[in-house]
Amino acid sequence: MAAPVDVPKELLDPLLEWLKIPSVSTDPQDPVPIKEAAEWVRQKVLDAGGACDLVDAGGNPLVIGTFKANKPDAKTVLIYGHYDVQDPEPLGLWTTPPFEPAIRGDRLYARGASDDKGNFWPLLYSACEMAKAGELGINVRVMCEGEEERGSRNTNDWLARDTEPTDACIIYDSGRMGRAPAITLGGRGIITTRVTVRTGERDLHSGLFGGSVPNAIHELTRVLTQVLPGPDGTLREELRAGVVGAPAVERERWSSFVPGDKLIELAGGTQLSSTSGERYYEQNFWEPSLDVDEIHSGSPRTVIPCEATAFVSVRLAPEQHNEDILSALKDLITDALPGYASVRFDDDAGCDAASFDPDDPVLVAARRGFTRAIGEECQLMRIGGTLPLLDVLAKRGIPTVLTGFATLIDNIHGPDESYPLESITMGAAGGRALFEELAKL
Repeated sequence: MAAPVDVPKELLDPLLEWLKIPSVSTDPQDPVPIKEAAEWVRQKVLDAGGACDLVDAGGNPLVIGTFKANKPDAKTVLIYGHYDVQDPEPLGLWTTPPFEPAIRGDRLYARGASDDKGNFWPLLYSACEMAKAGELGINVRVMCEGEEERGSRNTNDWLARDTEPTDACIIYDSGRMGRAPAITLGGRGIITTRVTVRTGERDLHSGLFGGSVPNAIHELTRVLTQVLPGPDGTLREELRAGVVGAPAVERERWSSFVPGDKLIELAGGTQLSSTSGERYYEQNFWEPSLDVDEIHSGSPRTVIPCEATAFVSVRLAPEQHNEDILSALKDLITDALPGYASVRFDDDAGCDAASFDPDDPVLVAARRGFTRAIGEECQLMRIGGTLPLLDVLAKRGIPTVLTGFATLIDNIHGPDESYPLESITMGAAGGRALFEELAKL
C-alpha cells in the first residue's frame, strides 16, 4: 500500500496490522480480537526490550509495560492510549471495509485510524525506538486499555489504586489546530444513564386499547422534554449548578481559534441557533450540554409499547460535580412522570471535569518540545469531550499532557473514519521531542 505522504515503512506498516484487528469493545463484543489487539501492544513493548504484561483489571485486558531509563534516578512518565474501537455499523456507509485499512489521497481510512490506534501508535513507536537505541532519559510506563469506548471504569479503578511513582502522563487521544500542535488543558466531565419508563404489564393491541391506555414512548418523550436544552442549547438551571464560566485568559485564546461557525460547517453540522457559532467555545468548553443518544422501544406492528428506554448523557462544565447533576437529572425526570407510569435508571456512570495548569513545568517542557519538533508554536486549548482518566490523574496530582494529532474531519465513531498521514509522522516526531524535553526536568 503506497502512501503519497512520506511515512516511513517501519512506522506505517505496523499500524496497518493493528488496524486490521476488529477490537470493538462496544456491544456486541468479541473477546478474541480484543485479546489480539492487546497482545499486539504487549509484543511491541517486549520486542523493544521493555517489560510488559496483560493485567486483569476486571474487564478487557489492560496492557501495562515499562521501559527503563538510560540513567539512574530518572523521572517516570506514563503514556496512555486505547486499543478498543467503536462498532463500525452501519457498514454500508463505508467506502472501504472498516478493518481493511485503505489510503486514499493523504488520509488513512479505517476504524481506529484516528481514535485511537493511529493517534497512539506514533507515541508508542517513539518510546520503542528510543528504548532500543538506549536514548530514553526517562522511565516510560505504558498503559493501553481496551475499555475506553465503554467509559474506562475498570481502568480508572486500577489507576486510582496504582501506587507506582509517576511524575507526568502523556495522552495521545486529542487533536491539533491546523498544522500547529496543541496541548489540551482539560475536558468536560460527564454523566450517563439509561432511563426506562414503564406504563403497563405488557404491550397491547392499538386497535383494542389505543387512546385508552398510556403509551410508554409517549410518556418517555414527554418527560425528556423537561430536561432538554433550550432553543440556544442552554440547559435549565438545575443542570447548570456549579457553572463558573470561562476565565478571561481562556476567552482571549479563542480569538486565535477557527471561528465556531466555520467548525460547525466543516464538521457537516447545522447551527442550532443564530448564536451557536459565536458561543461555540464557551458552549463546548465551559457549559454543560445534554443529549438523548438513543431511544429504544416498540416495533412496527401496531401495538402500544409498555416500556421505552432512552440513553441520556450530560457533558459537565468545570467545577460541576457528577453526583449532584445526576441526582438533579433523576429528580427532574421522576417529578415529571404521571402517576400511572414508573421509571428506572440503569448503568449510571460519571466523572468530573479535569483541568491542568499550563504553567506546570511538565506542560511548559511539552510545549517547548512540540514547537521544536513540528516547527509551529504549540497552542493551548480545551476539549468539549470527556476522558474519564483525566479525573483520576488530576486527583492523583499527576501533570498530564493531553495531546495528539487528530483533526476535526477525521469522523471518529462514524463511517469512513480517517487520519491524516502527516499526523502519523508528526506524532512520532512530537513523541520523541516530548521524551527528550521531559528528561531535562
